[in-house]
Amino acid sequence: MIDAAELVDNDFLRQFELKIDNHFAKIEYSLQERKIFLTKLIVPEEQDNEDFVNAFLKIVFDNIEERNLSVMPTSPEIAKFMRRNRQYKKLLPVGVRI
Repeated sequence: MIDAAELVDNDFLRQFELKIDNHFAKIEYSLQERKIFLTKLIVPEEQDNEDFVNAFLKIVFDNIEERNLSVMPTSPEIAKFMRRNRQYKKLLPVGVRI
């Protein structure tokens, strides 16, 4: 469905981007001292389903894990994803719970 190679980390706009059928799925972020704050999830209406969102978030979280960053999910949708996918809770900074 989604290939991790299609994910783009747009440093200038501070967002992860994934192009799907001439539309972009995006996660806006702020990077501060080895922590990445995931602030907003934007998904095109055509792809606004749980399977697509979960696949997109897994690719983003795997990318963040490879970069050895901590994750602060400030978006409710992203926090909900972390609660459902416990394998990513190790990415939370020490002392932070969701």
